[in-house]
Amino acid sequence: MAETWIHHYTPESKQQPKQCTEAGCSAPKKTRSVPSAGKVMASVFWDAEGILFIDYLEKGKTITGEHYSNLLTRLDKEIHEKRSCLQKKKIIFHQDSAPAHKSVLAMGKLRDLHYELLEHPTYSPDFAPSDYCLFPKLKLFLAGQRFSSNQEAIAAVRGVFCRSYEAPL
Repeated sequence: MAETWIHHYTPESKQQPKQCTEAGCSAPKKTRSVPSAGKVMASVFWDAEGILFIDYLEKGKTITGEHYSNLLTRLDKEIHEKRSCLQKKKIIFHQDSAPAHKSVLAMGKLRDLHYELLEHPTYSPDFAPSDYCLFPKLKLFLAGQRFSSNQEAIAAVRGVFCRSYEAPL
């Protein structure tokens, strides 16, 4: 499970468009721009086979222990529907140490679901696979695009993940 903000506008990266019309010339200077204020939080639950589901939380809302516990219930349902081969196997679950993830409600839900929790050492970015293999492709695709609503941004995210990681959500 991992979370990332999806902005209504994300500027292009410095690596994007590297255009040069003549040999020896440098790429044009770009003005500095910042992400838009409109955004939605995407909580992505995935495994080696692809995306299980994505939950979207609007700007101004918070992921609480109760909300996260409800997401874990939904995750279990999605696993049973999409990965029926895992029903009789032990599920090893990885999450970071965000307060909502470590809340009494969330930890109780993980225990009730019989998920084995893989510890996430503090300040260990190498244990954050979403930051290296999932979100960079998404952010690269979204860079430079403008969305007028959360629904447009969500549709774009679904489009990326449907093409890259699984059948339609």
